Amino acid sequence: MSLQLPFRLIPRAQPSQRMLVVAPLLAVVLTLLVGLGIFAALGQNPLTAFRVFFIDPVSDIQGWSELLLKASPLCLIALGLAIGFRANIWNIGAEGQMYLGGIFATGLAIHFHETGGAWLLPAMIIAAAVGGALWAAITAALRAHLRTNEILVSLMLTYVADLLVKYLVYGPWQDPQSNNFPFTIQFGDDALFPLLASWSWLGFDTLLEGTRVNLSILMTLVAVPLAWLFMDRSFIGFQLSVAGLAPPAARYAGFSEKRLVWVALLLSGAAAGLAGVSEVAGPIGQLNDRWTPGYGFTAIIVASLGRLHVVGIVFAALLMALLYLGGEAAQIALQLPKAISQVFQGLLLMFLLGCDVLVNYRVERRRAALPVVQPVAAA
Repeated sequence: MSLQLPFRLIPRAQPSQRMLVVAPLLAVVLTLLVGLGIFAALGQNPLTAFRVFFIDPVSDIQGWSELLLKASPLCLIALGLAIGFRANIWNIGAEGQMYLGGIFATGLAIHFHETGGAWLLPAMIIAAAVGGALWAAITAALRAHLRTNEILVSLMLTYVADLLVKYLVYGPWQDPQSNNFPFTIQFGDDALFPLLASWSWLGFDTLLEGTRVNLSILMTLVAVPLAWLFMDRSFIGFQLSVAGLAPPAARYAGFSEKRLVWVALLLSGAAAGLAGVSEVAGPIGQLNDRWTPGYGFTAIIVASLGRLHVVGIVFAALLMALLYLGGEAAQIALQLPKAISQVFQGLLLMFLLGCDVLVNYRVERRRAALPVVQPVAAA
């Protein structure tokens, strides 16, 4: 005898616009509730753990500056990914493209270490965008011309990029004074993003004194409106949306699929490359083999949670950055493993995917089956 649930899913005639907004919020609430249960199972007071994880990291200006520092690259990468995701072009290799952006920027920083000037940092930014785009171009070429699966190609290239970083920091770019530790020389001042606290004319010198937040966040502040204009107000952005929502209509209208693949992947790769230079020329100040932040993978959750919309991505990036900080705070204050932040990220993604079912389906209570009355045989 098969077990039947007391409810069933009924397909909607049209996707629910209300649930498109409600589902991410519901996923966040469910993640928090389950997270409290996890804290209790680990022997922690749930309310105390909640305060340590979500409140204490942003209780002062130092915490807010760290939040912006982590949210900025997440937002940059997610904005680039959202461009392709709208057209069902799934770039899963933004982590590797971020590495290439860091590699290209580091190459300039090392080569012009002694002879750099005010031009060096802008050149590193351009080089990082080019490096990320070139790495994404491999996926674009294989997808557009050989019909390969961009998910697998971009993901596998991430591991190649990671090995390339290790080769460079263990080999030709290793700091001669490092005692064989795998990292490059420290970047010179011309190759680093200035701290916001050092720019007194902005009025932040007193407020941000002692913080690490730097001018790399300006790239994100510029990228947000540009991404909105591109996705929602440009013709190529309209083509990408149509290609994702109605592929037959896009083909009938004459939209070039190959062109859209190239545009989406190159832009997302360039955005990831910019995130790379914001890291190596920002809080890290060099390239090393321990630089594995996972931002390229986390940004996939950020883009999905933000519903591929610019405003949603900004708030989702702040939330995911808070999970990073919360994991570090829980490790110090509660002696919990740092991986607890990854648990929350996984829960958030799982609940988001589950709640997304309600966009295309509605829940209906299953009616009780009426008893079947057997006819009485005539005597």
